[in-house]
Amino acid sequence: MAINFNFFKFNNQSKVLLTGLIFGSALIFMLAFAAIGDIQNKTDKIYSDFAQLLSKSIASQTALQIASEKDEFPQEYYSELLKNNNDLSFIEYKDKNNKVIYSVKTTLGEENTIFNVTSPVIVNNKIEGTVNIGLTGRGNKTVCTSARKSLTGIFIVTWLIFLVLLLLSYIFISKDLKNIYKGVKQISTGKFGVKLESENMGELVSAFNDMSNLLSRYEEQNIEQITLERNKLEAVLMSIINGVIVCDNLDNVVLANSAALSMLDIEERNFINTKIQNYTDSHGQRCFLEKIEEFKDTPLNIIEIKPIEFNIEAEKKTIKSMISPMFSKQQDYVGYIIVLIDITRETEVNKLKNTFISNVSHELRTPVTVLRTYIDTLCNNGDDFDEATKKEFMNTLDIEAKRLHTMVNDILDFSRLESGNICLHKEFTDIVELLEQNINSIKILADEKNIKIDFIKPQSLPKVPINIESIDRVIRNLLSNAIKYSPEGKDITVSAGLSEDGNFVKFSVKDNGIGIAKEHLDKVFERFYRVENATHTVKGTGLGLHLVKLTVEKYHNGKITLQSKVNEGSTFTVFLPLTAEEDDLA
Repeated sequence: MAINFNFFKFNNQSKVLLTGLIFGSALIFMLAFAAIGDIQNKTDKIYSDFAQLLSKSIASQTALQIASEKDEFPQEYYSELLKNNNDLSFIEYKDKNNKVIYSVKTTLGEENTIFNVTSPVIVNNKIEGTVNIGLTGRGNKTVCTSARKSLTGIFIVTWLIFLVLLLLSYIFISKDLKNIYKGVKQISTGKFGVKLESENMGELVSAFNDMSNLLSRYEEQNIEQITLERNKLEAVLMSIINGVIVCDNLDNVVLANSAALSMLDIEERNFINTKIQNYTDSHGQRCFLEKIEEFKDTPLNIIEIKPIEFNIEAEKKTIKSMISPMFSKQQDYVGYIIVLIDITRETEVNKLKNTFISNVSHELRTPVTVLRTYIDTLCNNGDDFDEATKKEFMNTLDIEAKRLHTMVNDILDFSRLESGNICLHKEFTDIVELLEQNINSIKILADEKNIKIDFIKPQSLPKVPINIESIDRVIRNLLSNAIKYSPEGKDITVSAGLSEDGNFVKFSVKDNGIGIAKEHLDKVFERFYRVENATHTVKGTGLGLHLVKLTVEKYHNGKITLQSKVNEGSTFTVFLPLTAEEDDLA
């Protein structure tokens, strides 16, 4: 078989081959040098340990000889050691005054000594002298040289085998790669169904042929059906109530549903195919810039478990945003999705709650402080006051106690009614009689401000099924509000009657007070909401009207309306149905 040597040309395959050869060779030689160096180090360590052991052995033998108190010195022992060990060049014994007592040397002499090791001669736990030996390192050199030659030969043979295998693999594979390359070029031009044959790369060629057949089948499918499915997906995305923004891995906005465009108050043509970081919020800030950078700096496995969440402000809206990575079916990262949730109302409710807590804390502190102060004064100095002063003190205590009682009841009623787990039992009641009772009981407050309450009574009204306690609270709340928010001397009108359709009994409380501005009319029944301005500074919890609406509409299936103009007064009208569920009747 003729071999084509054109592979030596510097095409991409040749460059890969050459690079692999260079790196492979470098790796092999680095491993060789590392192995030889490691062997050298370990041999030196072993030789050094041998020298220490030999020195200590000679010192020990010398100590035994000295301890025996014999006149003769172990000269024969030293000579025998030098004779039988080629690594020893000399042995020398010095007494404790560092005087040479005995020394024996080989013909090599001290000039060929590479290791000098000294060990103390200890007799009866006292140092009587030292033994100094010298070693030539012959054995160490012999072992290292032999190991170096063996390893060098092994690594050279390995490198040659690696080179030969690499070249042979390239020669045989390059032909099949060229055939595959030609097949890919044909597919890229739209010629699907191409089949290849190969003996060396059967699995790869088989996979290529399968891919070619699949592409051919896909080409035969109905393009309109694929487009229809894509349109369905986009339709589902566009119908999601939350905002969805899809960005590619280059931060370009490729898709945004109508909810997202509405939340961000931007037109599609000004948003699609732009960098998401360039969007600016209502404050002129690039609200996505910092969080996109944080998203990119966070590992994907962490982002998948816990997406990055943050809030942005856009056109007076508070929008909760979440960034999550987007992957293909092959789990390749292709971009990210930003989900937008309008939490403006929740944010406002939280603000109102905070205001409510602040107001309640302040409102509760005031009567409690007054009560404690007056009670303390009466307890400590009551005997010094006359009856008029004591009566004044008691009246103040009564007013503040009622005020505290009202606020606590509002909070408790709010908690109870909001829970939704209660059932208010109803009984048929004369609403006119209930109105008269509340007008008479609250008249004392009206008299303090010189306010007259006119009650326009109808000739007759049918009884209405209500929970007396809760509707009594509704009437009392509307009347007390009318008194609180009316200037001194302004009359209040209460009326009752049937609705125009005859299905409801209605009653109204009309004041001539400061009124409510148009922009606040839709919010006065919300929990914790309070209207504060230069002329309206009456404190409270902001729960009264919310409880009124909750009681009338949720628990009595009625309704309440409000008509008001600034400086002309307000009219609250309550509609109560004449019928009720049998289970609600006592």
